[in-house]
Amino acid sequence: MTPEVRHSQHAPELRAAARHIGRRRFLTTTGAAAALAFAVGVPGAGTAAAAELDAARITDDPFTLGVASGDPHPDSVLLWTRLAPAPYQADSGLPAQRVAVDWELALDERFRRVVRRGKATAHPEFHHAVHVEAGRLAPGHVYYFRFRAGRFVSPVGRTRTAPATHSRAAGLTFGVVSCQRYDQGYYTAYRHLAEEDLDVVFHLGDYLYEYAVNDVAGARAYPSGTLPGLFKRETVTLEDYRLRYALYKSDAELRAAHAAHPFVVTWDDHETENNYADGTPENSVPPEEFLLRRAAAYRAYWENMPLRRPQLPDGPDLRLHRRLHWGRLAQFDVLDTRQYRSNQAYGDGWQYPGPESEDPSRTLTGDAQERWLINGWHRSDAVWNVVPQQVTFSRRHDTTTPPSKVSMDSWDGYPASRERVLAGAQAAGVENLMVLTGDVHVHYGFDIKRDFSDPDSRTVGTEIVTSSITSGGNGSAKPANWATLTAANPHMKFYNGLRGYTTVSLDRERARADFKTVSHVTTQGAPLTTAASFVTEAGEQGLKPA
Repeated sequence: MTPEVRHSQHAPELRAAARHIGRRRFLTTTGAAAALAFAVGVPGAGTAAAAELDAARITDDPFTLGVASGDPHPDSVLLWTRLAPAPYQADSGLPAQRVAVDWELALDERFRRVVRRGKATAHPEFHHAVHVEAGRLAPGHVYYFRFRAGRFVSPVGRTRTAPATHSRAAGLTFGVVSCQRYDQGYYTAYRHLAEEDLDVVFHLGDYLYEYAVNDVAGARAYPSGTLPGLFKRETVTLEDYRLRYALYKSDAELRAAHAAHPFVVTWDDHETENNYADGTPENSVPPEEFLLRRAAAYRAYWENMPLRRPQLPDGPDLRLHRRLHWGRLAQFDVLDTRQYRSNQAYGDGWQYPGPESEDPSRTLTGDAQERWLINGWHRSDAVWNVVPQQVTFSRRHDTTTPPSKVSMDSWDGYPASRERVLAGAQAAGVENLMVLTGDVHVHYGFDIKRDFSDPDSRTVGTEIVTSSITSGGNGSAKPANWATLTAANPHMKFYNGLRGYTTVSLDRERARADFKTVSHVTTQGAPLTTAASFVTEAGEQGLKPA
């Protein structure tokens, strides 16, 4: 069904609350008290006093969605799980009662040297998700963790802390992933990623897709009737989004990747709706209806991701941009280019640039996030300033003969915003800028030019665009537009359209990017290939074959 048909299924009290709000005051005025599904923070006295379920009464494994960790700090890491004995049911197979969950953190995977343990509460208001901020840890250490509920013990996860804040960290290797549409292929790339020796993984968005999934899971071609009919509709309500995360996280290869490495996550559009922009939906629905949908999507995202307490949503708002450090080797400024952006110019898609797209007031990040990014660069003492974000930063022309169209959904549709960011990096003295990107379902390697209209302009950074895990199906090494795009964009140093992921290794002298691909995703078992490797030197930006 379309969102226009299904929006009335939002809870009546939520729809009533939405009619009383201003643009940024969702569920904070009249009607808010009734909107329990979007309560902020730990449930209040009335809900916390609800009955507690004796975990011994849980008869089926509640850890069907696995475990995860994220956002490593020098002295802490976030541990996640969600209790779901029946993940394909709206209630996940648990009553609306809170459940006590034990957790342990150890120096070894057999838990002979436990260094931290504690109890957490899985609240029904948060769909029995558990977020543990495990603190008082040693910097730069590998840890193992697990949860226990009743007689059931979760799979073991491996995580790590970041180096001490001002340490001269020698090296770092991280993975970059994005775009994992469940019904367009198997997560073979995640199986390979789980086997990599990585410090952390950056997920750059489209963790799930809102589109309907049929009973054979599309390209996965399961036997008829494998999946229940409740997935055969677009996600609109909180229940829809929660169930879709359960479907995605039921995949063993995705669970293995989460168990193997801490993730740092940010969203793009499909976690909510394709190509939405701030409060503007793709479809024509009343503003309060889209805000309800966005609130549902953001709430389910937080519940299912290894995110810390500052990322708790407030109705349709969730501050996802944040800063992480890896000693003085790297500063990571994680961006959100979806929640605050101006609406796409000229109706979106690939269009000729003009006065509308080039309006200097247009923004992709919003003014506050833009200032936060640039101010952070002024204070940075890192060798590498890395910006994990969503959409292609570098210019892409689609023809060698001017005029050329550009993507209105990417930074090309917001050139004034891009110029302010590049000018900010220059003013802050950023010498080694690296932008990490997802979204486009292909591997790109770009030299970031100070002036993209001048091929001889100074190279001020590099952009590493990772392909999708599955989105787009099998793909091909040289898509139909390969020759045109590589000729039209001399700063594009690499282009490959197979599925996969990227690994990046940093030290104090250089960065190395390895673009990795699998030959197919519509059937299982594809081997992993390193399609290309590039390096860029500290103090002398520009991608060169390794």
